[in-house]
Amino acid sequence: MGILDRFKSNKAAQDKAKNMSDAAEQKANEKTGNKYESQVDSGQRKLHERLGMDEERPDQP
Repeated sequence: MGILDRFKSNKAAQDKAKNMSDAAEQKANEKTGNKYESQVDSGQRKLHERLGMDEERPDQP
């Protein structure tokens, strides 16, 4: 079992990573005056998909 597999099965770690990702997105938008908001949002969505945290999927047990 690899580190990403363990991450995907750990709900607490996913919640913490999501909070950190949201904070980073907010800070980036703040620093750029929302000029690159769509690009930052797209990058965040891709990160969530790769880490198995995409919002469209139901919660895993």
